[in-house]
Amino acid sequence: MDRIAQLKAFLEGSPGDSFLQHALALEYIKLKDDAAARGVFEALLEKEPGYVGSYYHLGRLLERTGERNAAIAVYEKGMSVAREARDMHAYNELQAAYEDLTDE
Repeated sequence: MDRIAQLKAFLEGSPGDSFLQHALALEYIKLKDDAAARGVFEALLEKEPGYVGSYYHLGRLLERTGERNAAIAVYEKGMSVAREARDMHAYNELQAAYEDLTDE
């Protein structure tokens, strides 16, 4: 069974599992299926806005697809959520990506 099918099977049993949803989106990125990955990330962050790790990956995806302003907004939101959660590692990663994009 391939990894995506496996993750989808797990999600059938635990549809609200944010870790599994995040992992599924990352698998889609590996397959260069940005549309599917974006859909999963956006659904995840709508349901659980505190899932900090997804902001970075969604922002990078948006950068890759040429959606600079959307990526900036995602990084800004992620930095805010990370700051509130006192997750300085995630905050610093998001800030670095944000600065790389806005200093151009």
